[in-house]
Amino acid sequence: MPRLRIQVAHWHRRALVLTDTPDPDCPVCEGDGGTEYPYGDYDTGEYAGSDWDPCWCWNENRRWTLLPLPHRPRWMRRRTRHADPWTTEPPF
Repeated sequence: MPRLRIQVAHWHRRALVLTDTPDPDCPVCEGDGGTEYPYGDYDTGEYAGSDWDPCWCWNENRRWTLLPLPHRPRWMRRRTRHADPWTTEPPF
């Protein structure tokens, strides 16, 4: 049985998307959707990153676009320049 949820996707245009979720009762990934394998540098043995192997209970590419969302009007868009809410003067 599919475990679906609705998300907002931010691709070239915002849209509501129906996506699959991992099985919370999966014995392999325990509901995380995959297994992370940290690995180290072969010369020094220090941590160099991690790999992600997706589990069979979840397909992260399974998604369906439900509804493209309209663009916001210019007067409702967020401004990039915000005033700093914290004062630079001491309280005394």
